[in-house]
Amino acid sequence: MPGPRLGRGPEQRGSGNRDTGTSRPSTRRGVTPMHAGTDATGKPASILFAGGGSGGHISPGLAIAEAVRELDGNATCCFAPSEREIDRSMLQQADEDFEPMPAKPLLRSVRGIAACWRGYRDTKIAAATLFESRRIDRVVALGGFVSAPVVAAATAAGLPVLLLNLDRVPGRANRMVARRSNTVLSAVETIRHGTAWPAVGLPIRRAARADGSPETTRVGFGLDPNRDTLLITGASQGARTINELVPRIAERLSGAMASWQVLHLCGDEQLVETLQSRWDNSGVDARVRSFVHEMGDAWASASLCISRAGANSVAEAWAAAVPTVFLPYPHHRDNHQLHNAQPMVEAGGAVVIEDRRDPESTRHLLEPVLEQLLGSEDDRMRMHRCLVRESPGNAAQKVAQAVLELA
Repeated sequence: MPGPRLGRGPEQRGSGNRDTGTSRPSTRRGVTPMHAGTDATGKPASILFAGGGSGGHISPGLAIAEAVRELDGNATCCFAPSEREIDRSMLQQADEDFEPMPAKPLLRSVRGIAACWRGYRDTKIAAATLFESRRIDRVVALGGFVSAPVVAAATAAGLPVLLLNLDRVPGRANRMVARRSNTVLSAVETIRHGTAWPAVGLPIRRAARADGSPETTRVGFGLDPNRDTLLITGASQGARTINELVPRIAERLSGAMASWQVLHLCGDEQLVETLQSRWDNSGVDARVRSFVHEMGDAWASASLCISRAGANSVAEAWAAAVPTVFLPYPHHRDNHQLHNAQPMVEAGGAVVIEDRRDPESTRHLLEPVLEQLLGSEDDRMRMHRCLVRESPGNAAQKVAQAVLELA
């Protein structure tokens, strides 16, 4: 059975009507709610988004839900995330309904396998109950260990499923979910799985779009509005290599850093004080945060970025046209982050540095690249122009339309 509800209950929703099924005018000209997402009986679409475990799975779902409501004001949306804190935090911040699922990732130990199996079984039961209580009529799978058991339950219940694959190299869970899905879309062109899934781009939520001016957003972070800003991020879960190595390199590049300031998103509240002290001692003007929900403000503030290469980080950097140095996560067997970054590199807007797992070896690769980009506005502007020229379209609208047409 589902655990205690952590999202908004009906009594918490205020006067808004998007989650109650009552009518709301569509914001898209020429499209009424009845055309877009109702079934043959006229019942509004009731959509469950399944996925979680990192902000990378939740964020595209939020973007699609926003676009669904723009197309169909009668549609209702609910999320089935993992029990991890990052999922709860992002969904509560976005004021979304959600029911955490007890699914667990597969760990390569007897105990880990047993926990994964129990989580899979219990999530199927919880999802089936959720389908009934929320009158779910379609499921959007966002990938990760939560989506597989929810989709298995959806198949058993006869519900249509749309899978949105996020990575260039589809993971094991997505390959399994794809076999049960009515529609499969991919954020990027995929490789290594033998099937061509339509590439639509990665949906970006409003809060992650760089809509503000650099001057205004920098002030919001306590930064100088007129100084170039280096954004350092390991995405929602942080990255130890980046957190430890980049401040060290910045100290060594004191000359190149003299006119710069830093916004460092470290992914862990327990590291904020330590990292802030380290930056203060280095003489570099920096602001350290664990995580920001309004990621678009961080992108708008940035003149240059150092980041992991999760699908969301790549898509957001590209949409914001921020020149980026990617250090792909090195421990995944498919090396999918390296492949995620490749299109942005080919477009001319990014550089990939191998994380060799040895800090000194990685430093020797990263330091000269960072020094060059910090010191060359011409190089940064060239990369920026490349990203603007190759900017992806509105993926959220494309996926939302496919969700509403799902049957």
